Amino acid sequence: MRHLSITILTALLLSACGANNTQEVAEINNDWTGNEIKIDAFTDEKVKGVTCHMAHFDRGVYDRLKKGSWFENPSNGSINCVQTGPITVGNIDMGKGGEEVFRQRQSPVFKKLTVRRVYDIENNTLIYLVYSRRVVEGSAKMSIASVPLYGADITWADGAP
Repeated sequence: MRHLSITILTALLLSACGANNTQEVAEINNDWTGNEIKIDAFTDEKVKGVTCHMAHFDRGVYDRLKKGSWFENPSNGSINCVQTGPITVGNIDMGKGGEEVFRQRQSPVFKKLTVRRVYDIENNTLIYLVYSRRVVEGSAKMSIASVPLYGADITWADGAP
């Protein structure tokens, strides 16, 4: 029993982990069973002046008991990113794989909702991709948001590419 209690406590602590630059903006009841849609806002640490809003699903107690997976949330996520101030681009990864800017656990060990930023140099656009990561199997659920830099007054910390 003690081992089970420690496991549950550890799982709860791990599932609460996320980016430290995140603020919950909305919590919308989806149905009578306690399922909710949550909207979080987060800022890109290396691109000042850009804020992303991400919607994701949080299962209620009834749904968790019915599905038999107490600690796991669905992998669904939707994202939109906008300019919310003067844009200053720091030392960002310019490669095709971009870099991770946000991660939120959807289960204690195996599943994360992840956001990556990719810079499209040809179109002068920042692209933010939200997708699910699983250790065992991937997920085809994804969403993107684009922040065009064309015509905007942008400060490049390391000089424009």
